[in-house]
Amino acid sequence: MIDSHCHLDHEPMFGNISDIINRSKKAGIEKILTICTTDKGFSNILSLVEKDEIIYGTYGIHPHEASQHNISKYDIITKAKSNKKIIGIGESGLDFYYENSDKKSQIASFINHIEASIELKVPIIVHSRNAETETYDILSNYKEKNLKILMHCFTGSFQFSKKLLNLNAYFSASGIITFKNSMDLQNTFKNLPLENLMIETDSPFLAPDPMRGKKNEPSYIIYTLNKLASIKNINIEDLDKITTKNFNKLFFQ
Repeated sequence: MIDSHCHLDHEPMFGNISDIINRSKKAGIEKILTICTTDKGFSNILSLVEKDEIIYGTYGIHPHEASQHNISKYDIITKAKSNKKIIGIGESGLDFYYENSDKKSQIASFINHIEASIELKVPIIVHSRNAETETYDILSNYKEKNLKILMHCFTGSFQFSKKLLNLNAYFSASGIITFKNSMDLQNTFKNLPLENLMIETDSPFLAPDPMRGKKNEPSYIIYTLNKLASIKNINIEDLDKITTKNFNKLFFQ
């Protein structure tokens, strides 16, 4: 299994990283991608990727933080090139639900992240909430640029997912698909191609059933894999191989 999106730099995981790694390995996790959300936090990402061979990282500014960061495309490229285990850009994108940053700042930041990912030929990890039209419109401008897209913690509509498939996007399922009130999302994943799917925890957030109410961690990804296998009516071992193959194809080919 591969946890395609988590935040190991957040507590309680960061202060207990050895235990987190040990439990992850015991659960059968072979890679963990820990995601950068602020420039200040990138130093912790760099320290984490050196903790163990299974940990990889990204560089990026979360849309909530966009108005507090005036980061250029070249700044992003420089940071991402600072360590060979930084294998993606993000998370970036648009969040018009909270609007912790104004829309103009979010859009400008998103474009800089996209263009940096294209120049580096690495995937961009996309956060999109209440911004389906705007997210798609921006991403579609780069359709001919070989943009590698991973829609993290995908909770969008089925229509949105169909449009994103035209951009060869990948979709990561989080613990949300295990929630009883997520029937629409489960139906969306039921109809997405297996070759476009990954799994994630987004830990320490969004602990899956039956761990809801606890701080999430990578080892809990088995519950999301189990639920996705049930949704797709596929053997769990086969889905594990497929999602692992998809991650390695996107990030390492």
